Amino acid sequence: MLVDAHCHLGDGAFDADRPAVLARARQADVTHVVVIGESVAGSERAVALAKQTSGLSATAGVHPHEALAWSAGAERRLRDLLAEPEVVAVGETGLDYHYDHAPRDDQRRAFEAHLALGAELGKPVVVHAREADADVAALVRRWARRVPAVVLHSFASAAELFTAGMDVGAYFSFSGMITFKNWRPEVPLSAIPADRLLVETDAPYLAPVPHRGGRNEPAFVRDVALALARARQMEPAALWPQLAANARGAFGERLTTVL
Repeated sequence: MLVDAHCHLGDGAFDADRPAVLARARQADVTHVVVIGESVAGSERAVALAKQTSGLSATAGVHPHEALAWSAGAERRLRDLLAEPEVVAVGETGLDYHYDHAPRDDQRRAFEAHLALGAELGKPVVVHAREADADVAALVRRWARRVPAVVLHSFASAAELFTAGMDVGAYFSFSGMITFKNWRPEVPLSAIPADRLLVETDAPYLAPVPHRGGRNEPAFVRDVALALARARQMEPAALWPQLAANARGAFGERLTTVL
């Protein structure tokens, strides 16, 4: 059985057919979906979905694109949400220097505040990194020993962040990018320890081959898991139980609930 470790199921792209999306996930042997909060409002939607449906968990955080919205009020609201039993992690947080939708100082301040929340509340932290490996690595090293787990989501970084992640026992979560013809990782998929691997969709974004170009959805995490098994020269039946166990290790026993 499979866990989609990172999905924006609260996104408006799913408003018209969310029940059908979850039905297709069940048919694809996806038993649990971690619904990501990328803003205060998005975190509230994620929590509401997790409360409504077995097999869904939520995270609560503010994406680096939204770092200008970080405030004392936002932090208070996230604290409230993080106290809910359906919320298994802080985030999505991190740094994105590709788009720079928020000034980098604001991104770093918000990211470190999320890490501090994870340390204080005993929650894992879901981390986004794009063209910011050195700064993400430095902050991960500074805080990772104080939080239960760090999840490096949609991992596509180079050796510097990989080494930092390995040093602190982070989880490496892979998305549909590993199915793309132009996927040229500096760190091969075979280099990741088996007990540190996760798979995700990042839906509705990054649809894997053969769905590339369309809307992504949780059922397609199966294509990611198949690609990962091929890259590691493993049978899916040998890899997938490990992936599910890793998801429970990262996010906790709530992930034993099923869709």
